[in-house]
Amino acid sequence: STMFLVGLSGGIASGKSTVVAVLRELGCAVIDADVIAREVVQPHFEAYRRIVRYFGSEILLENGEINREALGNIIFSHPEKRQLLNSITHPEIQKEMLKQILKYFVLGYRYVILDIPLLFETNRLTKFMKYTVLVYCDPPTQLSRLMKRNGLSQAEAEARIASQLPLDEKCKLATHIINNSGDWESTRRQVLRLHARLEDSLDFLWVRLVAGTVVAGLGGLVYLLLRHFIS
Repeated sequence: STMFLVGLSGGIASGKSTVVAVLRELGCAVIDADVIAREVVQPHFEAYRRIVRYFGSEILLENGEINREALGNIIFSHPEKRQLLNSITHPEIQKEMLKQILKYFVLGYRYVILDIPLLFETNRLTKFMKYTVLVYCDPPTQLSRLMKRNGLSQAEAEARIASQLPLDEKCKLATHIINNSGDWESTRRQVLRLHARLEDSLDFLWVRLVAGTVVAGLGGLVYLLLRHFIS
């Protein structure tokens, strides 16, 4: 089998969801870190209990779930609290991502796309990616889209954008760039070209994936899965 990992990222309001939609339409295996992040903070998860313990019950909705907007407002203005939240959620997110990667490996996919919004900010997972893809748009377009999408003032939108690494800096770190500054058809053509290039690749990354799981402290899970495959 041959399979490798592709890290997909962008900036807030850069249009990454548009690119992901095209990739899914093409039948690509996409693991969405944001979706997993929402799942691991549901009430029946340990991460939920730790978040409520540290941040207080005022971040909860009436149904008991975490108010993501309220929590987001707290961590945007307090970097140390953002780090605390990440230390709670990131290990749980990585465990779930690993489970899904292994599923796609067994199913025989050529490559798996990891949709990680802060891939370049954290920089901890990039070493496990054969390629990294950045969804880019020019700064004025990014600002305009964010203000319109979230109903923010210019100052509020600029603050949200400033909390992330600038897209121009991320361009220097990515192996592939999708420029989403133009129309949908232009973006789609770029995604189709990228998909064709990745499908033609014969790079094999299973050994690197196993090494990554050990580094991430998930050796026990790998051991159990290997026993399952061998038996």
